[in-house]
Amino acid sequence: MVFLIAALFIVVFVVGLSRYNAAKKRTAAIESIDENWGKHTENYRAMNLVANYHNYLKTDASISESIAADIDLESIFTFTDRTSSKVGQQYLYHTLRTPQTNIADLHALNKLIGTVTADEFKRAALQLELVALNNANSYYLHELFSSEHKPLYSAGLSLYIRMAGVLWIAALVVTIITHAQVLFLLSLGLTLFNFFIHYSNKKNTLRYVHSMPQLFTLMRVAKYISNQFNIPENEAIVSSLKRAGSLSRSLRFVKLEDQISGDPSDLAYALWELIKAILLIEPAMFIASINRVNQYRDDIEVLFNYVGKVDMAVSIQSFRLSLPYFCLPEFSTNCHILNVNALYHLLVEHCVPNSFQTLDSQGVLITGSNMSGKTTFIRAMAVNALLSQTLFTACAESYDAPLLQLFTSIRVSDDMEEHKSYFQAEALSVLNIMNKSKLNPVKSLVIIDEIFRGTNTIERVAAAKAILSYFTANQSFVFVSTHDLELAELLGDEYAVYCFEETVADTRLVFDYKIKPGILKNKNAIAIMAALGYPESVIADAYAMNQQLRERYNV
Repeated sequence: MVFLIAALFIVVFVVGLSRYNAAKKRTAAIESIDENWGKHTENYRAMNLVANYHNYLKTDASISESIAADIDLESIFTFTDRTSSKVGQQYLYHTLRTPQTNIADLHALNKLIGTVTADEFKRAALQLELVALNNANSYYLHELFSSEHKPLYSAGLSLYIRMAGVLWIAALVVTIITHAQVLFLLSLGLTLFNFFIHYSNKKNTLRYVHSMPQLFTLMRVAKYISNQFNIPENEAIVSSLKRAGSLSRSLRFVKLEDQISGDPSDLAYALWELIKAILLIEPAMFIASINRVNQYRDDIEVLFNYVGKVDMAVSIQSFRLSLPYFCLPEFSTNCHILNVNALYHLLVEHCVPNSFQTLDSQGVLITGSNMSGKTTFIRAMAVNALLSQTLFTACAESYDAPLLQLFTSIRVSDDMEEHKSYFQAEALSVLNIMNKSKLNPVKSLVIIDEIFRGTNTIERVAAAKAILSYFTANQSFVFVSTHDLELAELLGDEYAVYCFEETVADTRLVFDYKIKPGILKNKNAIAIMAALGYPESVIADAYAMNQQLRERYNV
């Protein structure tokens, strides 16, 4: 009697201690979530795995690799990413690569953001649930619905695998009872054959080892979200969960096996591996699960997108709160005006904001010395156009523009492998913009940094003038930076001219990073040369030539 009471006490103590530790761990996790809310965290992101889901879905509407490089999309993703799961990471990245052309969908996203973040306690609890999908194996979940899965074995071998465990146990029991040598050899043969199938099966199931256990967690998280939040997609989610109910039951064993598997040097792991090999548990488990995955691929994709979108919505709100200020973009019915107020680049610390208004009938030509801010400004225009049409968030006090398709030519370089000169590479980049901008009725935003800097002055200016006139004739919003002041004169009223200026303090340039109307007027480069100690004859010659050029171009 005393022994039973002691045993009961131990059981109660162990259960109580386990629940106490679980509650303590949950509290610590919630505190960590709250502490990081509205903050950027420098976590490692496996970008090749993050991008896999986008690579499966990308279409002609997705922004190209060259545009992504021009605006440094990877850094933008890293800064905006506050997701709690790998599924959310992949969904967010795909969203950033795919600008919306449906305003209603952007407003629906904003409504979802409000729904899942209005209650701070429910939002934190949701993030805690989503963390269950933060395992790196969750990166492979999309592979379950991205293609149909072929049977791992022939029909005959599949039938044997299903019956292998029963056959082996029956042969062993009968051998022990009868002591028959033939049955002993049969048991030994079955054991060796099962070992062969088990270990040869590893290469067949390798692609599923990562994703299959996470599918059970995905279904659980989707069910939690649909129970906790009133979201329009809930009806479809409930239907998908109901249809995939049998899949959920088969995945319980997959999940259990994933949790048991651990350090190969551990005795418990070795024993479990032996049992799996003798009874062919692993092949049988994957045969049943993969057949059902094929049957419910569409439902798995629905669940993946649902969980990913909700996680992204929470992430967007955290991202918004981390900004100095932001606005919800207005998509103007007047498709000829682009108007932004106090716009800044989210990746530039203490970025000086600029306000701007332009028409599609008149391009924008921006002059300025290196490091004056012109490239940052035009990149900020591109980045905020993208954020507005993906995350429904603009880094500005106000953003009013039509829906835009984005084109850029910023980071062009020589291609030695394909024997392309700098000019040829840039010419191909601009030609690609000209061709693609005609294919879509959506208004174009064209960003070109220092157009045609890779050839001689006369041909560079002549080619740039012709191309820039082409863009405005086709009513594109065009922002072009240049050092060629001649372009301002040649383009006339087709382009409004602006500049970024600086002042000289001793031997230093002082920038205010504010855009101003008019062509660059300062003579700071020669002044700095003088301050640095260049010979007086060189300085005098430079000033004389500078004066001649300014008189020629009426600067």
